[in-house]
Amino acid sequence: MTIKTADVIIVGGGVHGASTAYELAKAGVKTALFEQMYLGFGGSGRCAAGLRQHFGTETNLRMAKYNLQVLPTLEEELDTGMKLEFTQWGYMWVAYADSVLAQLQKNVDLQKSLDIPSEMLTPAEIHKRWPYLNLEGIVGAAFCGEDGHINPQTMTLAYGYAARRLGATIKTYTPVAKLLAENGRIKGIVTESGEEWHAPKVLLCAGAWSTPLAKTVGVDLPVYPERHNCLITEPVEVFECPMVLCLDDGAYFKQCPNGTFLLGRDDQDEPHTVEAGNSAKFLEGVTTSVLKRIPALKGVRVVHQWSGAYDNTPDHNAIIDWAPVGGLLLDCGWSGHGFQFGPSGGRVCKELLMGEKPFVDLHRFRLSRFAENDLFFEPAFI
Repeated sequence: MTIKTADVIIVGGGVHGASTAYELAKAGVKTALFEQMYLGFGGSGRCAAGLRQHFGTETNLRMAKYNLQVLPTLEEELDTGMKLEFTQWGYMWVAYADSVLAQLQKNVDLQKSLDIPSEMLTPAEIHKRWPYLNLEGIVGAAFCGEDGHINPQTMTLAYGYAARRLGATIKTYTPVAKLLAENGRIKGIVTESGEEWHAPKVLLCAGAWSTPLAKTVGVDLPVYPERHNCLITEPVEVFECPMVLCLDDGAYFKQCPNGTFLLGRDDQDEPHTVEAGNSAKFLEGVTTSVLKRIPALKGVRVVHQWSGAYDNTPDHNAIIDWAPVGGLLLDCGWSGHGFQFGPSGGRVCKELLMGEKPFVDLHRFRLSRFAENDLFFEPAFI
């Protein structure tokens, strides 16, 4: 059997894997990416595709700010002919309690200190901008007009196709069976068909599938799957409804560029599995919750419901760090907000893999924080 080689092997064809492949290929690094199904099969292609800069920690904010600097011109940069549907209709976090409103204010103060144009809104100000929203019980909101939406499928595909055009090997429908290590260093991967590839560096960014793969070289990851549902409606007249996130029951909704509405709702009772499945409980709960907030959607038909797996960590923040096995870089555990970090995730992984200093301090994302009981809590998490 002929063993093939690369400078860097990437395991996982979500947006982080694809964007890192693009950044490496652009830098002339011989890169091979392996995805078990198609690009975007996992969390990236199944997410709600909201883009936001509303975080409450400086590290996440600096990365989020970079994302929103890259995304407006990304379609032109990748030049694949795919429409990314980037729109900036805003992202609004709605508070139903004074204590929640106070935390939103703290978050916005930090965002403004980093020149992110967020603002606090009173119920009257919300009504003036979006009179179709029902504001019963709302005490205020945080809003950023730079935030918005992008197509998760085409963004992931475009990164992958651009990487391939620049010379990266993109192997879809090629599940990785195990990682290979020797004398405490990474050596490569073996696919389920028995194909063996060697590289001195491997990036593991397979979302919820990262944990069992890391285990094949003796690395324990505190990353577990949790299923989440979304649904989409038929298209209606476009009136640029921003992403609205309701901080009482975790419901969220937004209008997409084609007029459809995307609805979601957090549910802690969803199973911890990577297996997709539709929940009737979700369908009833999310439609009831969202209709209270935007009665104008009454009678609009649901077209499709789907699910995907979050890759959660105990503190709901990512791991971006070198593993105890030399040459193995980890990028996983994004806990539901990883898609929008595709540009910044790809950049920092490329920088680490090339021995460069990352453009942000990644100390808070280190793997050892869990053993040290120094968790990295993000106040703007759902």
